[in-house]
Amino acid sequence: MPLEALMQVTVSTASRFDQSVTDAPAAVVVLTAEDISQFGWRTLADALASLPGLYVTNDRSYEYLGSRGFQRPGDYNSRFLLLIDGMRTNDGVYGQAPIGTDFPLDMDLVKRIEYVPGPGSAMYGANALFGVINVITKTGSDLAGAEAAVAVGSFGEKKARASYGWHGAHGADILVSATSYGRSGQDLYYPAFDTPEQNNGVANRLDYDRAQNFLGKAAYGDFRLTFIYGNRTKGVPDAPYGAVFNAPFSVTDTRSYLDLSYQHLLADGVTLASQVYWGRYDYRMPSVYGPQPYVANVDGSHALWYGADVHATVSSINKHRIVIGTDFTRDARLNQYNYNVDPYSQLLDDHHSGNRAGVYIEDEITLPANFTLNAGLRYDQQTASGGNLSPRIGLIYKLTPRDTFKLLYGEAYRAPNAYEMYYAVGGADGQLGNSSLKAEHIATTELVYERAVSAMARATLSLFQYNARELISTTQQSAGLYIFRNVDRATARGAELAYEQQMAGTRVRASYSYQIAHDSNTGAALQNSPKHLAKANVAVPFFANALVSGLEVQCTSTRLAAVGETGGFCLANVTLSSRRLIRGADLSFSIYNLTDKRYADPVGPGFTQETVAQQSRTFVFKAVYGF
Repeated sequence: MPLEALMQVTVSTASRFDQSVTDAPAAVVVLTAEDISQFGWRTLADALASLPGLYVTNDRSYEYLGSRGFQRPGDYNSRFLLLIDGMRTNDGVYGQAPIGTDFPLDMDLVKRIEYVPGPGSAMYGANALFGVINVITKTGSDLAGAEAAVAVGSFGEKKARASYGWHGAHGADILVSATSYGRSGQDLYYPAFDTPEQNNGVANRLDYDRAQNFLGKAAYGDFRLTFIYGNRTKGVPDAPYGAVFNAPFSVTDTRSYLDLSYQHLLADGVTLASQVYWGRYDYRMPSVYGPQPYVANVDGSHALWYGADVHATVSSINKHRIVIGTDFTRDARLNQYNYNVDPYSQLLDDHHSGNRAGVYIEDEITLPANFTLNAGLRYDQQTASGGNLSPRIGLIYKLTPRDTFKLLYGEAYRAPNAYEMYYAVGGADGQLGNSSLKAEHIATTELVYERAVSAMARATLSLFQYNARELISTTQQSAGLYIFRNVDRATARGAELAYEQQMAGTRVRASYSYQIAHDSNTGAALQNSPKHLAKANVAVPFFANALVSGLEVQCTSTRLAAVGETGGFCLANVTLSSRRLIRGADLSFSIYNLTDKRYADPVGPGFTQETVAQQSRTFVFKAVYGF
């Protein structure tokens, strides 16, 4: 669509009601299913890495999301809130937002992604320090029949998907889909383990990845039912936490979500929305530790939660649009365990539970002279952190139909999770619990300028500053044991410039981010905090739109590791896709890391090495056929 119309695209994540991108109290970014297809994004991390100010770190176990100069390897994305169709997915043990192959959805089933940068606790409560990500899935009407997909690629990558969608009268809609994914991976060399006793530093057949996903959706009238299941097992080749190098080591993540929602127009200008939900997350990590005689160990957790949210949207009051609601979540299980296999020895058997309850209100007020005021406030009471108040206010001014200014302020919090508070296992690289942890807090001020340069071009400039306090960080005692404490403060300032244009069928998206993030206590630059991020996505049609070439370039400046730093790098990915070569089929061929760039990411505590080398050049061929 023309970008002039794109600026009026409706989003719902920022305020829990539908509003245009320009009216939202944030610099909201929307990615579509077409973006996912044209650029060959295989994971949610791939898609998010294309957005202004975001960057992804990979330690060969998980992928971690950074924003505006802040990302601590090993933090499990607990400072972002991840929603699927408006349903919270972060678990209670780690607060984790899964974005890699552990994300429980096939990206082919994603209709759009709404990213709302900045603090989001005023609407959603805990975890939304740096942003809210809402992944909106396709419906049966989007498929309108059966669909099959297969993909093959480098290092034994294989994927198969079968889906069916149906749409009927009175809003009746059904979608079911199952996906199986596998990748053998490659043998990897680690200089830190280069001794004859450790296979000369080569990890054999330990970089594998296997996943199975299922999505079932049904809708009728005002009701919608969704069930999501994902199971992922990832081999861990880099022997963290003192494990024996080149010995079996893996992590398994199993996620299940069930959501029943209801939305009904009670009266003219009054809409009631409610949902009840249930979630479960199981984690298991078998590994081998030394020295000889080697010990097989299993570490894991069980999280189970359920709850409800009810809110009303009132637009019948002149010049006001109000959302008022409440939600409650019961963390029925926050269990963690650790044991040696043979001889059996229980090292940790921890059982906790907790509650989260919140009330919130937001009012969008239309003021004279093209001003709009958006004000929100939420109060949460949580077992792990007590009471927390989260305000947000945004003043939006439309200078002209093409120029919009937004002055935004918000605060957010993250409660300590069960892993940080209660995980306690002794021994080398062991950990102590800390039940006295307090919640983290952040305050962010941002100025946004959005300009419709022409009917086919749009530019956005964001200037931001945030102050984070009482940050929960890993510290190490003199005995060598790790423990989490509220010890850090961080301050950052920066700018994000984004530009988007269409011309003769070609679409261009580009962004540049400059950010300076410091430890407020010492003044030192933060680890894993690049000053510069530059990105470009270009989709060009050829041969009367029979073929589309999607080129993606991402550049990241140097970052500090715990010791030393990683060099800056630029990556290029290219995808060629066509819907016309075979009738009824979508074909694509993607090359990732086109120039075979050698680069590394910083990793968290517990790793022998300070950085981990990233993936070399790979390719994937994919075919999707609709019946």
